[in-house]
Amino acid sequence: MLRTRLEHLYRTFDHVDSASDPVHMVRRYRAPDDREIAGFCAAGLAFGRVASVLASIEALLTVMGPSPAAFVRGFDPATDGHRLAALGHRWIRGKDLAALVLILQRMLREAGSIEQFFVAGDDPSTPDVGPALDVFSARALETDLRPAYGSRRVSASGPARRTGVCFFFPRPSTGSACKRLNLFLRWMVRRDAIDLGAWSQVSAARLIVPLDTHVIRLGRCLRLTRYANPGWKMAAEITAALRAIDPHDPVRYDFSLCHVGMMNACGYGRPQRDSRCPLRGLCAPHARRGRCFSLKNVG
Repeated sequence: MLRTRLEHLYRTFDHVDSASDPVHMVRRYRAPDDREIAGFCAAGLAFGRVASVLASIEALLTVMGPSPAAFVRGFDPATDGHRLAALGHRWIRGKDLAALVLILQRMLREAGSIEQFFVAGDDPSTPDVGPALDVFSARALETDLRPAYGSRRVSASGPARRTGVCFFFPRPSTGSACKRLNLFLRWMVRRDAIDLGAWSQVSAARLIVPLDTHVIRLGRCLRLTRYANPGWKMAAEITAALRAIDPHDPVRYDFSLCHVGMMNACGYGRPQRDSRCPLRGLCAPHARRGRCFSLKNVG
């Protein structure tokens, strides 16, 4: 029954006009390298209110111009840094975006693409992308970021671990659900009316669901996870439950599940219960109602 309902929900949302989403801003670019760069930046800024997210992404893409990849390749913080200085999104500032561009520039220079930089640290025999994300983030933060930050030390650990650019590169080994990195991978690896399928060397079967507040609510409502606190373990467990339904493409339901929550159709912890939910009858909206969760480890 759950498989049938999820499939119906997937077909309902699998068209480009189904919902407003940052991925549609990435689709405006045709070249794969532009989609990679725009996609990584858009996914990295995908936290907070939807309107604010879309505005921040649009501001950054406007600065990057018609070819984000060309902007990254030619970026010089000494002459171009001022173009990012006025930008920001919540606690991310212009210098953090400049540092991100430097990291992306290094990826393109050393590996030719973000995909090649990622697969250099990936073992395709591992059951999911968790270990590869650990390597990817650690290698990314080895970049010399003094041109963006000055002489301050920046690394994934130690005194500068809270530096803004580190927020773009969380690690599963620290417990982070790596929501925004998993969102980027979903866009790049999967191909349908929503996801772009720009990559060819990572299997969709190994993806992990991008764990946001809506997927958390529905995951608990549908009893796809026993965890109360979000993090990598919850993301992996929800994915495992979805993998039992579709072992080749477990995160195909992520977009539709997320947008059920964004439409306020999910009755989790709400007086409406599941009266407006397309998955009604399969969930328990008041289950564990007294237990709350924090989003601090979603990443």
